[in-house]
Amino acid sequence: MIILGIESSCDDTSAAVMKDGILLSNVTASQAVHEAYGGVVPELASRAHQQNIVPVVDQALKRAGVDREQLSAIAFTRGPGLMGSLLVGVSFAKGLAAGLNIPMIEVNHLQGHVLAHFVREAGDEHAVPPFPFLCLLVSGGNSQIILVRAYNDMEIIGKTIDDAAGEAMDKCSKVMGMGYPGGPIIDRLARKGNPHAYQFARPQIPDYDYSFSGLKTSFLYNLREWVKEDPDFVEHHKEDLAASLEYTVVDILMKKLRKAAKDLGIKHVAVAGGVSANTGLRNAFLDHAKRYGWTVYIPKFGYTTDNAAMIAMVGHFKYQDRDFCPMDKPAYSRVDI
Repeated sequence: MIILGIESSCDDTSAAVMKDGILLSNVTASQAVHEAYGGVVPELASRAHQQNIVPVVDQALKRAGVDREQLSAIAFTRGPGLMGSLLVGVSFAKGLAAGLNIPMIEVNHLQGHVLAHFVREAGDEHAVPPFPFLCLLVSGGNSQIILVRAYNDMEIIGKTIDDAAGEAMDKCSKVMGMGYPGGPIIDRLARKGNPHAYQFARPQIPDYDYSFSGLKTSFLYNLREWVKEDPDFVEHHKEDLAASLEYTVVDILMKKLRKAAKDLGIKHVAVAGGVSANTGLRNAFLDHAKRYGWTVYIPKFGYTTDNAAMIAMVGHFKYQDRDFCPMDKPAYSRVDI
């Protein structure tokens, strides 16, 4: 069973080859063009996908040592994501599948992030979470707590009602003049700063839902007042600002996750998505493992951001169930798991 995975939901074009559940290759082309605009420009992203998709797939097959005629199926991200970007990957997958006369497997991008924990490389015997488990999915556009009962049975029990954690850090980084994407920049600066130097607003949202708009507004308001008094405030205090912002975001995320784990009596807890690469969040998971007896699952850095390995992993599970996708299914931009 050889699966070709294709991911093109945002600004990364990625292709991966998986054989019998073992990852053989994972190739990703990132797009630096968006840095000048402080965010992903959809039209530029789709044009870059058109340029990248053929060479990326070609490299993935070559590195895996697999001919396209050996492929059993093509798994592709059908959504959610940027429609123009998705259309490139979906159209390519349809054309290649039709040409090879092999089945297609549609993949929910968010489901892929959750199942990234099951990706194995040759000789890799890392532990995978047993069902059921909780997964905190955090990225630039998503902040969700997901109850995972099976690979195809996931329930979102909590999510942001406004901004996501990654969006809040990206916007705050942009206002400080630190650049885009803000997550890695905030992470790097925070390692040198005092996380208790500044206090920012924390939301009071019931149940397991999140909100980060108040934190973002509080940060921007306070920053404006501090800059009025000292125009060079950001340059003098950027490490402490980053550390305090990161600490607040992580604290908000973990508070709701602790409540969900306690209420449901679940001790196996995973984290996924781009923000799962954040040092503060990873350390918080390790700390909670010691304090609350959790068994935690933290993905490799290569599987935190958008990648085709996780798409191929979903394809592996679905192929075993013969869960194939008809050729006429279109891409979709928004949907929950």
